[in-house]
Amino acid sequence: MSRRKQKWSVDFTRDRAGRSVSTATMPDPVGFIETCPQVESSDMDVALIAKQSWGVAIGPLKQLPMNLLVMYMAGNTISIFPIMVVGMMLWRPLQTFFSMSALLDQFRGDHSAVQKLVFISSNILMVLIALLKCHSMGLLPTSPSDWLQFISVREQLEISGGGMALT
Repeated sequence: MSRRKQKWSVDFTRDRAGRSVSTATMPDPVGFIETCPQVESSDMDVALIAKQSWGVAIGPLKQLPMNLLVMYMAGNTISIFPIMVVGMMLWRPLQTFFSMSALLDQFRGDHSAVQKLVFISSNILMVLIALLKCHSMGLLPTSPSDWLQFISVREQLEISGGGMALT
């Protein structure tokens, strides 16, 4: 088999005489030093799985500061943007609870019980924060007049208006 050899091509699998060279007999390149220590792959796999499990467990807590900032910036008015923000804040942890069995199977290792507890409690915390925001917006039915028709709504003690005095 003669292959047409180009002027710029180099074949490292053959020596100068044209004989085939195996990779086991090839010398190491200049400057090559094998510094990678031989590590048992099972130890490395266990450590990697534990690290990934902690990353999944702490994931909702990492989202907490950004969610708090977005909820603060949305305000307490009843309009489409704050309702969408609160809806997403409430829906994401609930969606996680619906797929909880698949997520809890990912936790393996010595600390899997603690990881599961951290993951579940952080999602419950996210739901509670979203419900607190709903309460501050007045979306939760918390007064008796919300449930019973014959109870009158509380009267406002003070009413403030724009920048003009009302007389």
